[in-house]
Amino acid sequence: MTQRKETVQTNQTESPSTRGGLGSKRPSRRVVEGHTRPCDECGDVSWELDLSRGEITCNSCGLVVEENVPDPGAEWTNHDSGQDRSRVGRPMTYTLADKGLNTTIDVRDLNTGTASRHGMSSRARREWRRRRVIDERSKTRRSRERNLVKANQYIRDRSSLPQPLQEEAARLYRKLSGEGFVTGRSIAGVTAACTYLVARQEELPRQIPDIADAFDITEKDLSRLIRQVSRRLNLHKITAPNEYFDKFISDLGLEPSIRIPLDNLWQTIEPHEDIWQGKKPMGVAAALIYKATQETGTTRTQSEVCTVANVSEVTLRGLLRLIDGLIEKIRAREALE
Repeated sequence: MTQRKETVQTNQTESPSTRGGLGSKRPSRRVVEGHTRPCDECGDVSWELDLSRGEITCNSCGLVVEENVPDPGAEWTNHDSGQDRSRVGRPMTYTLADKGLNTTIDVRDLNTGTASRHGMSSRARREWRRRRVIDERSKTRRSRERNLVKANQYIRDRSSLPQPLQEEAARLYRKLSGEGFVTGRSIAGVTAACTYLVARQEELPRQIPDIADAFDITEKDLSRLIRQVSRRLNLHKITAPNEYFDKFISDLGLEPSIRIPLDNLWQTIEPHEDIWQGKKPMGVAAALIYKATQETGTTRTQSEVCTVANVSEVTLRGLLRLIDGLIEKIRAREALE
């Protein structure tokens, strides 16, 4: 392992993640394929892939942990006089069991209209359909390939994640499958856990009941698998209540202007971590949104807020009492000053 001086010099300034105090922020986690654990030198999880040099370095201390990394992207060198420089197919994707590298016989080319345009007879179409079935079966002879096909189908159809996050969830599942973690466990459960963890890492949190319903598993099994997978892949992260604000505001049909008083309330209680840490982040977010709607006059009932946040009204009222008590203490302290 080597260390680049220019990288170290650019990272000597103190970042917000290293400063103490109430306004400090948690360090961001930036991972690349094969590097999800903390750096051996500084302990930070902030990896960067430099394709021009083919190196993976730590953003905090500049440690080079891998060299001569192959570029998985398409080659754009033009050896012809034409305008089209693409000489290869689409890049690899983890959402397919073969990463999209195998040649497939598209079923759309064998329907009546397309085959007729290609000059294929009905007998030729039957032969090619038989060859297509044999080709598909030959690619999934091993149990691991069949496992990946099923898991990737779950991620594509049920995760409701953007395409880049589907890629990351499929990559995590492939890594777990290669380590033997999936053996003896539900494919739907492990894919659901990967979906939940990827969404949480990218600050697009999904609620456990919603993912459990989408993947047709129980909440208890999903919670257990989330804990096991997060320990296995070192993907621990505390979800803050403000990450749920946009989703709950959209589900309740509130105006975007509600964010101003809502953010003010969150900034008031955020430094007091003993109030909201250890509580359900969805419940704290629901209590803050309910209080903001009461202050702005765009009221929503406790039942409506609890239905969106998936918490009970008893939990909501208990959190409201804690938040109201904290705000009264802060105002009393400010009045004395």
